[in-house]
Amino acid sequence: MAQSILVIDDEKAIRKTLGEILTFEGFTVDEAADGAEGAKKIKENNYDCILCDIKMPRMDGLEVLQMAREERPDTPFIVISGHGNIETAVDAVKKGAYDYISKPPDLNRLLITVRNAMDKKSLVAETKQLRKRISRGYEMIGASEGMMRIQETIAKVAPTDARVLITGANGVGKELVARRLHELSNRSSGPMVEVNCAAIPSELIESELFGHEKGSFTSAIKQRIGKFEQANGGTLFLDEIGDMSHDAQAKMLRALQESRITRVGGEKDIKVDVRVIAATNKNLMEEVAAKKFRMDLYHRLSVILIQVPPLNDRRDDIPALITHFMKDISEEYKQPVKEIEPAAVAMLQEYNWTGNIRELRNVVERLIILSDKKITNKDVETYILLK
Repeated sequence: MAQSILVIDDEKAIRKTLGEILTFEGFTVDEAADGAEGAKKIKENNYDCILCDIKMPRMDGLEVLQMAREERPDTPFIVISGHGNIETAVDAVKKGAYDYISKPPDLNRLLITVRNAMDKKSLVAETKQLRKRISRGYEMIGASEGMMRIQETIAKVAPTDARVLITGANGVGKELVARRLHELSNRSSGPMVEVNCAAIPSELIESELFGHEKGSFTSAIKQRIGKFEQANGGTLFLDEIGDMSHDAQAKMLRALQESRITRVGGEKDIKVDVRVIAATNKNLMEEVAAKKFRMDLYHRLSVILIQVPPLNDRRDDIPALITHFMKDISEEYKQPVKEIEPAAVAMLQEYNWTGNIRELRNVVERLIILSDKKITNKDVETYILLK
C-alpha cells in the first residue's frame, strides 16, 4: 500500500508541482488549499507525512502544526517556507516540525527529507511496538492475596527513590517486580540497567559496576563506562546481590552512601543519580551471620523489603498465568491460541512447581508445541507428569 502525504498550500502551482513529483515517486497525495481545510483532513485521515506552508489564509502553518501535534503526534510535519519566513520555519522545527523546505523547493532535498521523515516515523512505531511487547512480557499476573499485597507495595514505593530488596526463590518473578517498580517510578523515562552479580567473576565485578580507566589492568585496553554511569537518571537492578564479593560490597556501600563512584584505576569521583533495586534468592541475614555479606550493606539495600511467594503458595493464580502464557507464546510462534481443557488446568494447579513461574512458562510452551488443537489432561499426563 502506497504511503500517503498531505500537501497544504494556498498556492495552486506549488500543490500541483509537489503532487506530481510525489505521485511519480509512488506516494498517494492529498491536497488542501488552506490551513483550515488541511486541519480538517488531518483530523479525518492518518497520513504518513504532512507538507505545510506557513503563510496561509484562515489558519497559518504554525496553528496547523500545533493541531497536528495534538491529533497526530507521530506523523512527521514538514514546513514549506518562503525565503522571508525562514526564522518562522526554524521556530516551527523547535515546536515539533520535522524539518523545513524553502520555496521554490529543491526536488532532491524534498524527496530526501520526506523519505527520512517517513523512516523516522517507522522507527518510532517499531520502537513503541517493541516496548509494548517487552512491557507485556514483564506483566505481573495474579490476584492472589500475596500478589495483591505486592502490587499494593509497588504502587506505594515506586514513585519514591527508596531502595528495594526483593527476595524469593529462583523463578518466582523477582525481575518482574523490579521492572514494575521502574515502570511506575518517576525514572521510567530513564534507563533500567540490569547486572547479574552471580554471572560476573568476582575479579571483574568492580569494573562491571563502576567502569575502569584505560591501562588500569592488563586487559583494560580502553576506558569503560560501568553500569552505575549507564543507569544515571534511571534504575540499577542488581540481581543475585548475595553473590557479590566482599571487596565489591565495600565499594557498593560507598556508592550508595555518597552517590559517587570511582572507576577502577581512576582517581576522579563521579557523581551518579541512580535508584538501586536488588534481588536475591538467598537469606541475607544468614549470609550476614556467616560473614559472607555486610550487615551495613544489607541495611542500605533493604529500605523496603518485598518477599515474592513461590508458585506453590499462589495456586489460584495458575489459571490466569496459563492463559497469559498461552496467548504470549502463541503470538510469538504466530499461531492461533489453543484451547485448554479445565481438567488439564486443574492438574497443573496440583503440580509441584519447584521451578516456579519460569517452569510453568516452559511447561505451557511444551504443551503448545506437542499437543493437538486442544490441550487435554492426557497431554498433561504424557508430556508433563510423564506417566
